Amino acid sequence: MAASEGQNLNALKEAEDLAQALSEALNCGGKEEAGRIAQQLAELNVPVSVRLSQEAYSQDAIKLKVGVEDAQSECSVHITMTVTPGITISDLKDKVNTKYGFHPSLQRWVIGKRLARDPETLCSHGVKRDGDQAFLYIQSAQAASLSREQHKQDEENRRLDGKQALCHTVTGIIETMERYSLEARGTGGADVRKMDKSAFRGVKKPPLPLLPKPPALAPPLAPKPPLGWSCPQCTYVNKPTRPGCEICGMERPATYKVPDIYQPDDEEVQRIRQEEVASLQYQQALVDERERNFMSLLETDEVSLVPYNQELDCPICYTTIPPGEGAILRECLHTFCKECLKGTITNSMDAEITCPYMDDNYTCDSKLQDREICSVLSQEEYQKFLELRLSIAETRSENSYHCKTPDCPGWCIFEDEVNEFACELCNETNCILCKAIHQGMNCKEYQDDLRLRAENDIAAKQTTDLLNTMLQTGEAMHCPKCKIIVQKKDGCDWICCVMCKTEMCWVTRQSRWGPKGHGDTSGGCKCRVNGPCHPNCQNCH
Repeated sequence: MAASEGQNLNALKEAEDLAQALSEALNCGGKEEAGRIAQQLAELNVPVSVRLSQEAYSQDAIKLKVGVEDAQSECSVHITMTVTPGITISDLKDKVNTKYGFHPSLQRWVIGKRLARDPETLCSHGVKRDGDQAFLYIQSAQAASLSREQHKQDEENRRLDGKQALCHTVTGIIETMERYSLEARGTGGADVRKMDKSAFRGVKKPPLPLLPKPPALAPPLAPKPPLGWSCPQCTYVNKPTRPGCEICGMERPATYKVPDIYQPDDEEVQRIRQEEVASLQYQQALVDERERNFMSLLETDEVSLVPYNQELDCPICYTTIPPGEGAILRECLHTFCKECLKGTITNSMDAEITCPYMDDNYTCDSKLQDREICSVLSQEEYQKFLELRLSIAETRSENSYHCKTPDCPGWCIFEDEVNEFACELCNETNCILCKAIHQGMNCKEYQDDLRLRAENDIAAKQTTDLLNTMLQTGEAMHCPKCKIIVQKKDGCDWICCVMCKTEMCWVTRQSRWGPKGHGDTSGGCKCRVNGPCHPNCQNCH
């Protein structure tokens, strides 16, 4: 057993010597020597701690701003501590314990959004200049598992350690004073141990100075009303003007208002100015982006067919189209290849071209614009498309009339009071009532001439047969006065002969008035005299 203890002591002594040698090698910059000693030290397998000497840190004192909060109240205070960058968190806790009476186990230090550990130094957390900040949170004794007896014992040990250190210091001073005061004058430093004790008879030793009482523990800082807003997440009290928490970035509560009497310091003023500049830059960036989008829209609007600048799988022919060869429709933003769009237009029998996109659940009903159609088709194909549109529009219009000049494509849509159509393509005037061109003759003369020519003229016979068919089907009637054929194109049943100006009732096929003309109710259809003139009368006379 004794041999084992001796071996352990030898190993510890060797480890101490190696640790001292390693420290000297590191101080001198001897890399090879330090590596060799570190290897020997590792073979001993003993706990070793390597720390930087305080001489490595700056010895200039700095002022550390500390925000202090505890678990018992919502208030917080700000204090300033004079420290050096090389001080450890453990020493910092002891300093707070000595000055303010908060036990080290109750203290939790947060520096740079990170929980600080006891062996770490302030320098390792970036604390190097005046005004650097830290946060101290004081736990409750229950949360820290600190009993009252343990707290008292730690305080007593701290006081005893202070007294013993002070006694050792005073005793050393007294011994030095005694040694030098007991030397005989002129001896030049005689050895006191060789002097006779009788020489000290009658000489009174100076009384031992009384040890000063240990300083009384300062009472905890009285809570002050917080100036700022408390973060709902980390409870850090921020300056009133900060929009977000300085520690965790949490947004300021919406219900908090900056006091009217508050005056921000220089740091806050600079931060507010930077935020204003950033806000202006952001607004300007939005304006620039809107302008770019507007210019892009203008450039797109100037293009007849918007190209698709990415690779495209056409939903009609299922062919992969290279970038720029496809097109985007303006109305619905569907994409196709140009050949499929061209085929859709040329094969359509409608005046409007509908987007060809469809799937199992959706069919697009958007229409292609004229400039998109024109850009896809050639000039000849586009002209044919326009002619098809005109033809479709003519056939779908109720009151349409086609020019009677052979091979003339002109046509019009007429109203009830219009009886003639002057074609601008062939410069001929068409009579809509007679369905013919009879330049130099009125309708009666033309119809009389038509009956005479019908015996030998095939075209005249066809026109006569057309007029007779209209009389038989009720689409036309004879004027009761001049006997020319008239028809009602549209509108009410009250019509007027273009030749003799006789007013007629289309339903009864009679004159509207009696023999005395307008207003004579003795004859004619007598509409509204005893009620409507006919069951089919629309009461519009």
